[in-house]
Amino acid sequence: MYRTHSNGELRLANVGQEVTLAGWVQKSRDKGFMIWVDLRDRYGITQLIFDEERTSKEMVEKAKTLGREFVIQITGEVIERVSKNKNIPTGEVEILVKKLDVLNESKTPPFTIEDETDGGDELRMKYRYLDIRRNPVKESLIFRHKVAIEVRKYLSDKGFIEVETPVLIKSTPEGARDFVVPSRMNEGQFYALPQSPQTFKQLLMVGGLDKYFQIVKCFRDEDLRADRQPEFTQIDCEMAFVEQEDILNAFEGLTRHLLSEVNGVEIAEFPRMTYDEAMKKYGNDKPDIRFGMEFGELNEVAQHKEFGVFNNAELVVGIAVPGGASYTRKEIDKLVEWVKRPQVGALGMVYVKCNDDGTFKSSVDKFYEQEDLAKWAETTNAKPGDLICILSGLENKVRAQLSALRMELAERLGLRDPKVFAPLWVVDFPLLEWDEDTKRYHAMHHPFTSPKPEDMDMLDTDPGKVRANAYDLVMNGNEIGGGSIRIHDKATQALMLGHLGFTPEEAKEQFGFLMNAFEYGAPPHGGLAFGLDRLVAILGGQETIRDFIAFPKNNSGRDVMIDAPSKIDDEQLKELRLKLDL
Repeated sequence: MYRTHSNGELRLANVGQEVTLAGWVQKSRDKGFMIWVDLRDRYGITQLIFDEERTSKEMVEKAKTLGREFVIQITGEVIERVSKNKNIPTGEVEILVKKLDVLNESKTPPFTIEDETDGGDELRMKYRYLDIRRNPVKESLIFRHKVAIEVRKYLSDKGFIEVETPVLIKSTPEGARDFVVPSRMNEGQFYALPQSPQTFKQLLMVGGLDKYFQIVKCFRDEDLRADRQPEFTQIDCEMAFVEQEDILNAFEGLTRHLLSEVNGVEIAEFPRMTYDEAMKKYGNDKPDIRFGMEFGELNEVAQHKEFGVFNNAELVVGIAVPGGASYTRKEIDKLVEWVKRPQVGALGMVYVKCNDDGTFKSSVDKFYEQEDLAKWAETTNAKPGDLICILSGLENKVRAQLSALRMELAERLGLRDPKVFAPLWVVDFPLLEWDEDTKRYHAMHHPFTSPKPEDMDMLDTDPGKVRANAYDLVMNGNEIGGGSIRIHDKATQALMLGHLGFTPEEAKEQFGFLMNAFEYGAPPHGGLAFGLDRLVAILGGQETIRDFIAFPKNNSGRDVMIDAPSKIDDEQLKELRLKLDL
């Protein structure tokens, strides 16, 4: 046996016992005749002591040869430490080593295996197997496991059945780009890797499995961000014989369960907000409601003077920054430069300081009276001591710009506490969105989302105003889940595909299997999918998903550890009947 105990297990109660431990050398301290070694494994650290007087000189000399990350096995006696370490659970004991075996030597790691490491992102990703030894990464992966276990337990207890769906499927033109896989046995034809199990879970509802879930890998060939990877994991769910309210209640329950079991947090209320309200108040459809700074629309109180910037704007809108009146001119100038960056795209920013004495000082004093600025303060709910930040321009641009500023200021002000969780449902999304490049409508969610029944008549007359029977679950400014009530009859599905630009022939070629299934007694159904990577990161107090994935890709979609993607040899290309122009 390689070990009788783990390195996080031994306590004062074990004093006097002979134990065998194994693990990695974290560090050693050499006092000449005595050496201390910290031995690490997944469970913790135990201090070893090699002492000439109590064991042998040979044992001490052998210990001096140990390097960082050597894999060793020791046998020795548990003794009480003279100098105790209260920072680790095993800090009251140490092991007087009587036998030492080196199981494997190690090269010096390219970065320190410590909580605070000196390795950059790319270096640590190249040596990810070493990075996983660090507590932050190790604990993140264990945390992910705990969340997944709680998901499976909760849904299983609620009668959901986990079903695996295919990974090699058919490419469809809607959504993000597919990853495609050439078929050797079917010349010139390709599979696609699924962006989601959408159509298959709908077919499972037709098949009578009225509560389905799956923790499933999905794939999208799209640009990457901190919260996006080319392969990601969904908690994919579907239910039959349900309306929107049934779905929202079911997955509020799951979210409450996770927050309670994983974080020890009880959430009483999941507010609901329409898409239009979210855009009006916060400028995006996934608002962070842990703090205020709601938008105040200023057109009526700002477009009556000779200030052309506002008069010519489609929308003038502002937010009140708590305590911002104390900002210096230099600090405000930096904010102006921040919103003018290409990533935000604003042309400038107007500001108003709300002084403690009830007066106002603005960057447009020559155009506006104190009475005007008081109305701005009222509209933005600004209090004495606050700073009003105002942007103007085209409505569809300025809302996004002010939303970015709101989030940046909240970050700087410490208002985005990762230990506070504020979930909400955003409902009543537009069914369709217009694409200027293709000059046609696209599904905001996907082509299988049902329109609101009361809006069906507008599909032919005013499709842009049709609301979807769709909903997103938002937490702390991040979409953690989304779904919809689905179309479940062939005629409506054909109508929807027609509005998305599919000819009847194209609709039959792409989605004929699903529409045929609808002719065999398809029940009303709907569902939701959580992004597991993002959900785990937020529950873990972070917004970057990379550390919660064992072997993530970098921002270019590359696995720098195994060097993928990579070229394949000519023989493989020949076998697949592919020819690449290099």
